[in-house]
Amino acid sequence: MEYRHTPVLLAEVTQQLSPHPGSIIVDCTLGGAGHAKRLLQLVVPDGILVGIDQDDAALIAAEITLRLGQQIPSDSVRLLKGNFGELDSLLVEAGIPYVDGFLFDLGVSSPQLDIPERGFSYREVAPLDMRMDPGHHTPTAAEVIATYSEADLARIVRDYGEERWASRIARFIVEARQREPIETTTQLVEIIKAAIPASARREGPHPAKRTFQALRIEVNQELEVLGSALEAAIRWLAPGGRLAVISYHSLEDRIVKQALAQAATGCTCPPDLPVCTCGHEPVLRILTRKAIVPGAEEIEMNPRSRSAKLRVGEKL
Repeated sequence: MEYRHTPVLLAEVTQQLSPHPGSIIVDCTLGGAGHAKRLLQLVVPDGILVGIDQDDAALIAAEITLRLGQQIPSDSVRLLKGNFGELDSLLVEAGIPYVDGFLFDLGVSSPQLDIPERGFSYREVAPLDMRMDPGHHTPTAAEVIATYSEADLARIVRDYGEERWASRIARFIVEARQREPIETTTQLVEIIKAAIPASARREGPHPAKRTFQALRIEVNQELEVLGSALEAAIRWLAPGGRLAVISYHSLEDRIVKQALAQAATGCTCPPDLPVCTCGHEPVLRILTRKAIVPGAEEIEMNPRSRSAKLRVGEKL
């Protein structure tokens, strides 16, 4: 399958990052390079676009997308394989002195969902994999299902999927795996459907959506690295540089809001202290007091954008 990507909130991201010729922009979640292609067009000929992704298929597709039909100076595009949790070392590898704009477009990309064998989709028959980097020898979703205790399964489904039936789902998984290995998406979907009462299945999203989200987050350790990656990005920003983050569920959005708020916070001393002793000074100005969300027209054209929230900060 061709690695296509419809960029979410493209006009809004472009406006907020405000790239211009000579800017150094880092796309920390390159995907199919939907955002990166437009950002690159705005920073050439003297600027640099650094693209980071842990998925080989995304990097190959992005290289083609960014070069296709464009006269781009060879040094303007620097694509790196890695996880944005390793942002400091990746930017040192890229050989750049500072950054004018960072983009994080979080979560799983449309091509990863649409390629059944990746195991991200609860609508397709596939092995339970869910690794963003299939070449990395980390546990798959099937291995998590097979080895985690009932308590740990309940915890990740509850905390990462915000699933009210997490305990029942965990119990049903443990009972089912005693009968036979749970190795495919469809096996897991049937177990989840059996665990959730019929009355609860009749409303809301697909019954497996929250559990699949939880497993994907656990397999890829998505939330653990996000906070530290945002802190690193803020450090690398030049004065006036901007950080734009698109999140797709409340867990990610909470981490983004906290990171921006912490960087924008000044003195934290008690108000009755005559002199500041904490020395805490704000390093960021929040540009989006309220998150930017897609309009009705974009949601109609790209339903997967429905839950997107864009937050932006500017380095002081």
